[in-house]
Amino acid sequence: MLTWLRILCAVDFSTCSRAALEHAAELARRFDARLSIVHVWKGPLALGPALGVAPPALAADDEVELGRRLDGWRAEAERLAGREVRATLAIGAAVAEVVRVAREEQVDLVVVGTHGHTGVKRAVLGSIAEGVVRHAACAVLVVREVLDED
Repeated sequence: MLTWLRILCAVDFSTCSRAALEHAAELARRFDARLSIVHVWKGPLALGPALGVAPPALAADDEVELGRRLDGWRAEAERLAGREVRATLAIGAAVAEVVRVAREEQVDLVVVGTHGHTGVKRAVLGSIAEGVVRHAACAVLVVREVLDED
């Protein structure tokens, strides 16, 4: 029987990453697994070209706000999983950082969300989920956002 003992969920605070978090927490609860979440911030350097230079105060404020939001998601994951959850705020390229954290934490499963875009929309937006699938050394569960159809 397949079991996962260490699960990592990548979150970007979107509705599709919320769905991924719910799946990851349920799997952690069901398999009595350790759950970690990671959010990747592009960091202040991403602001540099647009503004000429990234103002340190703006970067510090962004990091504090992201840390606060991540802590809220960590608390929600703990509630859903019924266990302690570790949270990491990484800085850099999303795919590379998710794969790095997964490797460092020696996880058995990475859970990521996706909007399920295809074609031109996907080409323009890129796909973090696809990159993680291609580069992670462990199993990857991709959770598609469920949209209400009216």
